Amino acid sequence: MELAKLKLLLGIVLEDASQDAFLQFIMDDVEEMVKNYCKLQEVPQGLYNTCYRMAMDIYRAEGIGEADTPLSVSSITEGDTSTSFGSSRTEWLKDTLLKDYKAQLNAYRKLRWQ
Repeated sequence: MELAKLKLLLGIVLEDASQDAFLQFIMDDVEEMVKNYCKLQEVPQGLYNTCYRMAMDIYRAEGIGEADTPLSVSSITEGDTSTSFGSSRTEWLKDTLLKDYKAQLNAYRKLRWQ
């Protein structure tokens, strides 16, 4: 993956280096996820666009680089009034991101006998 291409896809000015470390982290994370899920040593050329889409989704949904993570209500108790807050981003990443791209990733996934 190329940093410049990801910046263009996200609408970030190429000269703006303030997001580079975050974007590089996201690209490395996506590459690691794809290689682990597909059990590959390298990301094949056919999955590059999928990796860019995953990176864009992570950047937009996780708010990497934001000091304050937005919280959502995780539970409400009415008797003696109790409200709990939690971040839904981790759950989104775990439950949704791979599910959204499984069709593309499964085409490259290898079986590993253990």
